[in-house]
Amino acid sequence: MQIIKTKLKKKVDNSYKIFIGEGLAKDLAALLKESPIGKKYAIITDSITKKLFGKNILKNFNNKKISAEIFTFNKGEKSKQINTIEKLANEMIAKGFDRKDAIIALGGGVVGDLAGFLASIYMRGIPYIQVPTTLLAMVDSAIGGKTGVDIESGKNLLGTIAQPKAVYIDIDFLKTLPKNQIQNGLAEIIKYAVICDKRFFKYLEKNLEKILNLDKEAILYIIEKSVKIKTKVVEKDETENLTRMKLNYGHTYGHALEKQSNYTLLHGFAVAIGMVLANEIAVKEGYLKSKTAERIRALIKRAGLPTTTIKKPEIKYLSSDKKCYGGQIHFVLPKRIGKVKIHKVKCR
Repeated sequence: MQIIKTKLKKKVDNSYKIFIGEGLAKDLAALLKESPIGKKYAIITDSITKKLFGKNILKNFNNKKISAEIFTFNKGEKSKQINTIEKLANEMIAKGFDRKDAIIALGGGVVGDLAGFLASIYMRGIPYIQVPTTLLAMVDSAIGGKTGVDIESGKNLLGTIAQPKAVYIDIDFLKTLPKNQIQNGLAEIIKYAVICDKRFFKYLEKNLEKILNLDKEAILYIIEKSVKIKTKVVEKDETENLTRMKLNYGHTYGHALEKQSNYTLLHGFAVAIGMVLANEIAVKEGYLKSKTAERIRALIKRAGLPTTTIKKPEIKYLSSDKKCYGGQIHFVLPKRIGKVKIHKVKCR
């Protein structure tokens, strides 16, 4: 018998810059003209975002004589499926996109997850850029490289970890969002404060009204703070071996609630309920003081987010989530504001 060893050890630098400010979307073409990421760009967005921002961004690219095409799909979580990926890939191939080109994910979390996944597998991988247009995407899904689609069994069960080449966070996008989308993003921001930073939690308590009214200084602060928390966690654990798990606080129940609602419940709203339910477990197990659980619940409620559900998710939805493996469901539970632990229970 012969044994031939294939040596493929190599270091890969997945570092990238995250730009936060005003007016970045209208400057995107100029920025990419100066520092190109692809030969030409596939701007992937949903049907609503195309009307709001996509056409103007494409026009800016044309004005700068940068080759670009826009590709769309129907808005909403229900489009986050493998058949949408196939549709977009076929359209890109028809327009002649190859391995020297790049994707721009323009939109919220669904767009970012879909476009990032497509970029990671299109012709075995091309670069992509995140341009998040919702608060939730700005502080969470656009950062960290998680991509994916939903299947019948659950949320994000097909996907990759593929880091973008850059993230451009333009707070001007937030002016067009309905209030419930600001609240949707606030759930993830509250999550960051609970898992990592007591002072940040106090800031949210004190400045919540300013945030809900889109005060520029407050919005820039909470986005920058959230991005720093997430990037610090991802830097320590890019592929979610242990440390990155803490970012799933509220998500074990949250994903199950989304699935149970057939994705009619907004992600942040589901996570808000998931945090409250996780806190109930933490109090019951003796990890968390009941007064601290009530303090967290009070902030969630003040943010206009739900804190209760008609019925808890069925075990089949919890057991089909990515956080169930090795026969155990992994819950992230707070011990106090700023510190969490992983708690495991049997899947079935």
